[in-house]
Amino acid sequence: CDDIQTLKPPFHPPQVSKVEGSIKIEGDITLGGLFPVHSRGPAGVPCGDVKREKGIHRLEAMLYALDQINSDPDLLPNITLGARILDTCSRDTYALEQSLTFVQALIQKDNSDVRCSNGEPPIIPKPERVVGVIGASGSSVSIMVANVLRLFAIPQISYASTAPELSDNSRYEFFSRVVPPDSYQAQAMVDIVKAMGWNYVSTLASEGNYGESGVDAFLQISREAGGLCIAQSIKIPREPRPGEFDKIIKRLMETSNARGVIIFANEDDIKRVLQAAKKANLTGHFLFVGSDSWGAKSSPIQDQEEVAEGAVTILPKRASIDGFDQYFTSRSLENNRRNIWFAEFWEDDFKCKLTRPGIKYDPSRRKCTGDERISQDSQYEQEGKVQFVIDAVYAMAHALHSMHLDLCPGYMGVCEKMDPVEGRMLLQYIRSVNFNGSAGTGVMFNENGDAPGRYDIFQYQMSNVSNPGYKDIGQWTNHLRLNPEEMQWSGGDRRIPDSVCSFPCEPGERKKMVKGVPCCWHCELCDGYQYLLDEFSCDMCPFDMRPLPNRTGCRPTPIIKLEWSSPWAIIPVFLAILGILATTGVIGTFVRFNDTPIVRASGRELSYVLLTGIFLIYLITFLMIAEPSVAVCAFRRLLLGLGMCISYAAMLTKTNRIYRIFEQGKKSVTPPKFISPTSQLIITFILISVQLLGVFIWFGVMPPHTIIDYEEQKPPNPEFARGVLKCDMSDLSLMLCLSYSIVLMITCTVYAIKSRGVPETFNEAKPIGFTMYTTCIIWLAFVPIFFGTAQSTEKMFIQTTTLTVSMSLSATVSLGMLYIPKVYVIIFHPEQNVQKRKRSFKAVVQAATVSTHLSMKSSEKQNGESKIEPDRSQ
Repeated sequence: CDDIQTLKPPFHPPQVSKVEGSIKIEGDITLGGLFPVHSRGPAGVPCGDVKREKGIHRLEAMLYALDQINSDPDLLPNITLGARILDTCSRDTYALEQSLTFVQALIQKDNSDVRCSNGEPPIIPKPERVVGVIGASGSSVSIMVANVLRLFAIPQISYASTAPELSDNSRYEFFSRVVPPDSYQAQAMVDIVKAMGWNYVSTLASEGNYGESGVDAFLQISREAGGLCIAQSIKIPREPRPGEFDKIIKRLMETSNARGVIIFANEDDIKRVLQAAKKANLTGHFLFVGSDSWGAKSSPIQDQEEVAEGAVTILPKRASIDGFDQYFTSRSLENNRRNIWFAEFWEDDFKCKLTRPGIKYDPSRRKCTGDERISQDSQYEQEGKVQFVIDAVYAMAHALHSMHLDLCPGYMGVCEKMDPVEGRMLLQYIRSVNFNGSAGTGVMFNENGDAPGRYDIFQYQMSNVSNPGYKDIGQWTNHLRLNPEEMQWSGGDRRIPDSVCSFPCEPGERKKMVKGVPCCWHCELCDGYQYLLDEFSCDMCPFDMRPLPNRTGCRPTPIIKLEWSSPWAIIPVFLAILGILATTGVIGTFVRFNDTPIVRASGRELSYVLLTGIFLIYLITFLMIAEPSVAVCAFRRLLLGLGMCISYAAMLTKTNRIYRIFEQGKKSVTPPKFISPTSQLIITFILISVQLLGVFIWFGVMPPHTIIDYEEQKPPNPEFARGVLKCDMSDLSLMLCLSYSIVLMITCTVYAIKSRGVPETFNEAKPIGFTMYTTCIIWLAFVPIFFGTAQSTEKMFIQTTTLTVSMSLSATVSLGMLYIPKVYVIIFHPEQNVQKRKRSFKAVVQAATVSTHLSMKSSEKQNGESKIEPDRSQ
């Protein structure tokens, strides 16, 4: 319309215009910017005080980046980038209202009813079209804005929003960021915790998107990784009540073993947690692992350094941009009029007051001169996210440059294909950028629009009391690189403290898990003959093995046998040697004086048989003590019962002969049958053959062999367990082997009792009787000792000694009662070893009749004749 056209200013619009609450910089292509220039205002007021670092520093970083790009002949040549920068006031709802400015050009308005005075449609200038947005800062603000920008397909690149939620490409497909998401941060923190050997930690989160999302990511990653348990997960309210932090510390102490505390919280909450820990006198107890909100900042730990000592914190890898320092410190009120908020920053930075229209002068503050200089008249330190703001602007510029090369090859300026810039296509170019950023590190995005995770790991140390501070102890770039030797804890200790629910079990102890808490267990010792099969279970060692001292495995059980040097062997061997010498002496004497009356009267043939049996009884001692082998075991079976069988068979034949003679004498003068020496030998050998037959049947049914008995010496303490090398003779088989000899012994005893009435002149009966009585007593004592030690750990030794001693004693009794007196007379009283008058069998009958009231005593017939033995007492 002509009338409307006349209202336009007659001059060219300025390059920078100040719109209410925003900065507008003209350019061929316009980028949006969202910065928390002001803090959140009190109730009812959207904006509060100006934020120097997080607001002005970051905003100026975008202006600096635009200047650098517009002056770069190789990046977007002949194309000027403009900007529309808005203040979010650190409030998501306010930022949403402000961001509507970016989409105004895309909203189609119906002006069909509007007409000029001449009836023609009006000419309405369109608002500038924003092709992409840099920002926002807080995750909650970015989430709110991203929902709007997505509707209008406007790409967005954030320089500080790290919430894992924004990685959801299905909901925030136009959102990208040059900072890694908190999920990477959480992964790095999980890796740090595991590298320090912790498996039981608590988490603390400030209520809100940042804290809760960070802890949720930590919990999820720790569950997926396994081996890490969360003792408690505590949330710090947005508006904590008095004493709230004291309660939090008290709750953390309910699981005091969980000394590690993972903290995703803002600076104020961090400081108040440290204060509460100090108040509770828990300095040095808690081991904090802080997120990037703690980073390497001094404000959260101010006056709480002792409590914070040893805290491990992480921070996205960043560098100070020297060019920006030169740019920003050169800013003044005169050369920075494009920043509409710079005057507020000036007043706040230099603590002075500018005279401005509509603002009443405050006489309590000095007046700004305008000659102040940043970093000279005020403290200056580059804000940590400046690098990422610059990288975000450059990422957008590189995407536009690649898009221009593809759509407008060789064209100077913006061609028709890029007017307007299609947002979805620009997003594809953004996701494809790959260049070295302002700090020299690569800038790129994955399919979700996330930047690679690069973190520096710090630890707050007080090793130098005069200069405590954060020490770089490692990095995380998709994997952890930690320097444990650089770490130092409370009191200068270099050893990493424990934060575990249960300490590792000692060797040989199994873990008994606590239900529902996989990091907690009780340690139980594998007892008895068990060893540690795996960390959760014990198992019995094989029967021939015993556990190692630390019970981590099994080892062969030592094999023992009865040694010749053992006290259990010395006494039986000593007795056996004496017996063998004595028996040999008797046999030699009898052989030497074979034709003398005493030897003939004793029944030479049966005497030699009986002495052979006694000799074998003594000999068995050596077989019982000898190392078991097939041959030894065979001879044990053969000789164990044979010696006794020969002895008692001979004595039984003698007593039976005497008994029959005197019983027959009572009835008639006819001598009984089978009393000749040959008959006696045949009877004796028949009795012996029964034993031999049984032994050879045993050989055929079960050939002799050795065994190792691991049950005999298996006490409760496996250290004393031994395998005993022995022959395959059980207690039962041993007793069966001796049973026939015992039957002969009992039968012989019965005949000895029946023959007790024999006159004393018949001198063989009573010594045999005494021998059998004593032998019975010995074997009656043997049985309870032998079987009473069946449960003893030294069963084999005790039983072997008992058996051999008992046999030696019984043989000694026989030898002593029957033959030693005869040898004594033969050697020392040869005058008594002379022939006496003979008596007929009739005289024997008369003697038997006279002595019916006396004890019968067995007598032997000389050389099988019906003659009476010499009338001689022993």
